[in-house]
This record gives sequence, C-alpha cells and structure tokens, in this order.
Amino acid sequence: MNPKTNCVYMLLCSDDTFYTGWTNDLESRVKAHNAGAGAKYTKGRLPVILVYHEAFETKSAALKREIEIKKLSRGEKEQMARSFEAPPLGRVGK
Repeated sequence: MNPKTNCVYMLLCSDDTFYTGWTNDLESRVKAHNAGAGAKYTKGRLPVILVYHEAFETKSAALKREIEIKKLSRGEKEQMARSFEAPPLGRVGK
C-alpha cells in the first residue's frame, strides 16, 4: 500500500471500544494515536491496536466508508475485526 493511500481504519482501544477514522498515512496515524496525538477519543484509551483497514482511491470514498462503519453495531464491528487479516504495517503492499 502506498503510504499516501486514502484509508479507513478501525482501532481497538484499551477500554475495549472501537474507534473508526480515515487517513492518507496509516502507519503514521496509528503511531500518532498511540503517542496521544491522535483523536481526542483515543487519547484516554491507550494503547490502541489496528484491527481493520481498507484502502480507497479517493478521500471521498474513504470518508463514505468511515460513515458506514460508524453506523454498524458493535457485533458487526467485532466480526470485521475478527475476520480481518492485515499484514504488519511495515510490510503493507510489499
């Protein structure tokens, strides 16, 4: 995956809640969340773990998918996380 690919992602927070967002630099964004420099929501729920992501050609498509995921039930998000097999971030797209 190109480092500047538009992505929607889902994190599992330390309090067992999910956070969904979008970025065009997934590895840096996850690092920022874990450094406390990400979203206000995740700042008090560290550490976070990347449990799901999807790549899109446009920011608009990524934002649309983010909204769709945020509307899912917790059970549906858990299923997405369980069924997702992501390569380690350093090896994405290689």
